Amino acid sequence: MEQISKRLMNWASILEDQTREQALLTSRMPFIYPHLALMPDAHLGKGATVGSVIPTLGAVIPAAVGVDIGCGMMAVRTQHHVGDLPASRQALHAAISAAIPLSAGKYNNAMYSAGTTARISALEEMAGVEQAQATAPNWRMQLGSLGSGNHFIEVSLDETDHVWLFLHSGSRGVGNKLAMKHIGVAQRQCERRWIALPHRDLAYLVEGEPEFWSYMEALRWAQRFAYLNREEMMHRVIDSFEKWAGPVQRVEEINCHHNYTSRERHFGKDVWLSRKGAIDAAPGVRGLIPGSMGAKSYVVTGTGNRLALNSSPHGAGRNHSRSAAKRLFTREDLDTRMAGIEWGNSDAFLDEHPDAYKDIDIVMHDAADLVRIDHALRQIVNVKGD
Repeated sequence: MEQISKRLMNWASILEDQTREQALLTSRMPFIYPHLALMPDAHLGKGATVGSVIPTLGAVIPAAVGVDIGCGMMAVRTQHHVGDLPASRQALHAAISAAIPLSAGKYNNAMYSAGTTARISALEEMAGVEQAQATAPNWRMQLGSLGSGNHFIEVSLDETDHVWLFLHSGSRGVGNKLAMKHIGVAQRQCERRWIALPHRDLAYLVEGEPEFWSYMEALRWAQRFAYLNREEMMHRVIDSFEKWAGPVQRVEEINCHHNYTSRERHFGKDVWLSRKGAIDAAPGVRGLIPGSMGAKSYVVTGTGNRLALNSSPHGAGRNHSRSAAKRLFTREDLDTRMAGIEWGNSDAFLDEHPDAYKDIDIVMHDAADLVRIDHALRQIVNVKGD
């Protein structure tokens, strides 16, 4: 761990100058308490650094939560062993791709099951649904869809060759629109008060004011949507897997956010803790840290590092922008890196090339005092939206 300043602790051995400066800027906001913690996968983000843990007193910065509210991972360990599986995995990739809408702007056109209806009903009963309805009237059709970018559905094997089903997604278009709405509210609030911000995306909402509680209501709703979205997709993945390889027993199951805000107590005070690209790593809390496309992922248990505000990294963290990755890497190289994995075989995934991200082994080495590794997973099927 490196103490960059009194208000900035850093666990990233790979840290670009721009990322360091962005984190320093956020750490100087007057309501940060006691300090901002940078995770090993830290990289440049909108307003605040991705891979940062931001505790605040009496205020919240909406852009420091992220625009994909509630984004996170879910994994299920099955009883299946690699030896139980059919030799060809192409049919499974096709089945998952058919059951779950992939890519930005792709949604369901019908209810998938009674379970889908029940999840939607639960969201309809939550405070915040009125904001969701006004912002994205088709939010019901978004439940159970993946999105694009670094979101994925994977079938993986652990160190004993047992099968895990693993996925990564968030609150989709509805969460993004809610986030952008409240980022705009925060910016207008600060402008009206003539508050000089170091960056426009560090605009904040003040606890106790109606705008603050309106955001918290939307935030909690979107976080729940994201959680249930992962449950819904996992239900469909299991259906697809069962038709391909037989019944699934959920031996282990983990569902965790990595873009969210919660009320927590740290260093003697109750704070609003925003994890933007970080997971809860309190003592005994299970978590998921995926690598890049084609790389290993990890199932972990938190160690409860106090200085890290009980947090750990959420993944590998980008090393190159999407446009740079498309210039740097070739389809031939991606084919080589994805050998042995059933994937989409498309040039559209060049920006997800493994080397567009930090080395997950370095990230996990940096996180050695934040989590204990329970399982290391390697992919055999990778489904993504383009």
